[in-house]
Amino acid sequence: MTSLVGNRPAREAFFDAARGGSLHHAWLIAGPEGVGKASFATHAAARLLAASGWGMALADEPLAEDHPVARQMAAAAYPDFRLLARLPKDPEKPDVDIARSITVDQVRALGPMLSTRPSMGDRRVILIDAVDDLAREGANALLKSLEEPPAGTIFLLISHAPGRLLPTIRSRCRLLRFDPLSDAEMGVVIDRALPDLNAEDRRALIAAGAGSPGRAIAYAHLDMAELERAFAKLLSDGDGDNRIRLHLAKALSGKAAQERYEAFLARAPSVVADHARHRRGEPLRLALDAYARVRAIASVAVPQSFDAGATVFEIASILAGLALDNRQVA
Repeated sequence: MTSLVGNRPAREAFFDAARGGSLHHAWLIAGPEGVGKASFATHAAARLLAASGWGMALADEPLAEDHPVARQMAAAAYPDFRLLARLPKDPEKPDVDIARSITVDQVRALGPMLSTRPSMGDRRVILIDAVDDLAREGANALLKSLEEPPAGTIFLLISHAPGRLLPTIRSRCRLLRFDPLSDAEMGVVIDRALPDLNAEDRRALIAAGAGSPGRAIAYAHLDMAELERAFAKLLSDGDGDNRIRLHLAKALSGKAAQERYEAFLARAPSVVADHARHRRGEPLRLALDAYARVRAIASVAVPQSFDAGATVFEIASILAGLALDNRQVA
């Protein structure tokens, strides 16, 4: 049993409501991707069900993995729990191609469950990960259940972008805000997941994750330390002979480098933002302008199929320009 890390105030608010008898029927667990929302929601669901059917305490600690509720939930076999998520298009290849949305049929399939009383106690939990992925018809179908919730039903709705949800869904939920983790908290999660990581790679993943351990762990095989060194060199010394820019452009081009290229795009704006925090006056204005340009390029490069090498070279040139700006202003 591994304790949860980060966002303790949000976790405590949920369990305080549960212990106090004021548990709302629908919770919108909102925040950036990879900060532990799904882990908390699964843990909260297990604790609610164990308290309802097995007399367990409502504690902010994960249920033991060998507890019947935890085991049956993991096997999608607990009668009072349902998880809605995007399904693989081919069940035999679950990691290859995932559907773009949670369908209305998945939501409607909850009907038989919601038309009867809970089986194991007085409570059931429906977890949707993520509610952002609901097709429009699915969102409308869910709304009916949120408006007239069956007795004992708790909805846990995970959202990475709550502002995009139907206002009618948001208005029927209590918001539970999850924030990015601190560097120290990031380190705890990364150490658990990647205990053999060396110190340089650990620092690079903490920086690249930007408060999201899920993102950091996903980057573990991408040699983020090399990218971090390149970013630091561009910002401190520039790139007078184009060597760094050309190397990055070549290394991040091609189909095999797609993941690393996307990690570069995700990280570059944060690198400039962090750099800007240490500037004042004219250097700050130049850094903020560079941030806006890098962010604008990074946000559309993949959707608009920009050439990877040219895009990397352009972004790296903006970073190198900040080093030149430093010298000129000084």
